[in-house]
Amino acid sequence: MSDGAGEATAQGAAPVRRGAVAFIFVTILLDMVALGVIMPVLPKLIEGFVANDTAHAARIFGVFGTAWALMQFVFSPVLGALSDRFGRRPVVLTSNFGLAADYVLMALAPSLTWLFIGRVISGITSASISTAFAYISDITPPERRAAVFGRIGAAFGAGFILGPALGGLLGDIDPRLPFWAAACLSFANALYGLLVLPESLAPERRAPFRWTSANPVGALRLLRSNAVLAGLSIVNFIAQVAHVVLPSTFVLYATYRYGWDSKTVGLTLAMVGICAMVVQGLAIGPIVRVLGERKALLLGLCCGAIGFVIFGAAPTGPLFWIGIPVMSLWGISGAAMQSLMTRLVAPDQQGQLQGATASVQSVSQLVGPFLFTLTFSYFIGAGAPLHLPGAPFLLAAVLMVICVAIAVRALAATKAVS
Repeated sequence: MSDGAGEATAQGAAPVRRGAVAFIFVTILLDMVALGVIMPVLPKLIEGFVANDTAHAARIFGVFGTAWALMQFVFSPVLGALSDRFGRRPVVLTSNFGLAADYVLMALAPSLTWLFIGRVISGITSASISTAFAYISDITPPERRAAVFGRIGAAFGAGFILGPALGGLLGDIDPRLPFWAAACLSFANALYGLLVLPESLAPERRAPFRWTSANPVGALRLLRSNAVLAGLSIVNFIAQVAHVVLPSTFVLYATYRYGWDSKTVGLTLAMVGICAMVVQGLAIGPIVRVLGERKALLLGLCCGAIGFVIFGAAPTGPLFWIGIPVMSLWGISGAAMQSLMTRLVAPDQQGQLQGATASVQSVSQLVGPFLFTLTFSYFIGAGAPLHLPGAPFLLAAVLMVICVAIAVRALAATKAVS
């Protein structure tokens, strides 16, 4: 499909106030802050329900994480399809109110079962982020989408900096207080949205809701409908798997190899978030304007591969830090890829596209942790043929090189994208 699909999307949308884009940014920021707020305390809260048995708590925490990712996998395409049918506004606002109510449930949870139910609901309501990205596709001309997606992506970095820091401070007062804070943030954002968020998808551009396309398997049919879209979807999946190496092994790796304490780990994560915000918020627009979306995509993927090599090979902490600004340039590829993919589907399929993409990404959250933690464990074990603690990052670098190769082939397959 030509760029005309994307142009029609932007031109055919209902008039949108300037505050709408700000609201989407704030929505994603507060969603990430709310998720981050509970990160430092959720394992401790679980541990309290199992008589402070750390090993048992770790297993349960893993189950919670898997359940959350499964809900994302199942419900991202559902909410995306619902937004194509009923509009973006009701889905985004309902999800915000639902998320607020869910955090209240988790704050009051009298047992592990109720806490688990809350985590499942959180996975469902957080799946609305794909609808927020569809909203941006509706109101932004194709040539500006990469820059706007980049600025929206900066909200993820900011949220992951602010959330855990706030959660740690509140958790020292009471382990349930971060849940109340998360509930207040989500509820306040929902009320704000009632005032400033207009609908972005005009009624004549909506599509009927069909279960055949709203389920995860059916949603993948859209991703296979175009050679470039299929190739970029594979790149997106592999890149997301590679990304999981950071949350799944970084703390273990840094502690084992560099002897860092929790303060140094925290400052390093803050540095990662700051660099990511700078790239997402300031650098993506100019870079895409100069290079174009396809070259920007390839540049970002190459920087990701180089960054992982530096992380895995660095013998000292300061050398590891050198890789952070290089790695942050990887963010260029995500925004460029999002923009390219939105050009390849019709206006009434933007929600379905974002839901399918989010569903694919959630699968990476199921695959990645096992892949990289087992790799790390093997290469630091006594039976390893080579003592290589950086093996998980080097494996991630190999995955990124594969992404580059697939992206080159996919982009060369057609001239449908500019």
